[in-house]
Amino acid sequence: MADDDARTRYVVGLGNPGRAYRQTRHNVGFRVLAALRRRWDFGRAKSRFHSRLWSGRIDGRGVTLLAPQTYMNESGRAVADAVAFCKAAPSALLVVLDDMALPTGRLRARARGSAGGHKGLDDILRALGTREVARLRIGIGRPADDRDATGHVLTTFAEEEEPVMAAAVERAAAAVEDWARRGITYVMDRYNASDEDPDKEREKA
Repeated sequence: MADDDARTRYVVGLGNPGRAYRQTRHNVGFRVLAALRRRWDFGRAKSRFHSRLWSGRIDGRGVTLLAPQTYMNESGRAVADAVAFCKAAPSALLVVLDDMALPTGRLRARARGSAGGHKGLDDILRALGTREVARLRIGIGRPADDRDATGHVLTTFAEEEEPVMAAAVERAAAAVEDWARRGITYVMDRYNASDEDPDKEREKA
């Protein structure tokens, strides 16, 4: 247990770099990293592994925040480079990402599973060669019209959605803190809603 407590945790927030994408639905992973930086002292960013990195501690546990700068669909290159250099086990990772299958603001944590159609997570799992990677999904809702998925994830939240999402980002940051302290099982028990899980069937794939 002492060795496990001493290891660094890696929180990968997914998004697209650049001002044009900053507030889009696809960038909620970046928003959670920003919330964690407000809540804890992670110092100044470094540029390594095709990413922006911040290193700090959450309740004495070493945590590195990683925001890939490769654009979403090539997130695996950044994560794989960081994992290889740091000799990190997949169990030391938590990927934070958006999910259209969940209602806006809903959180859903999983210890492992498929990418569920998310191209950023899919690229990470492919690059690492394993599905044994914890993930925290944040619901961004489905498009109200016939807009395709790409168009939807690159839109900003409607005015009435933004307070819901802002609260969800703070809950997600709290979930990351609990993951660093207690692990993914605790996060699943505490943050996953008790009603029907829209992600359940996808994670069996």
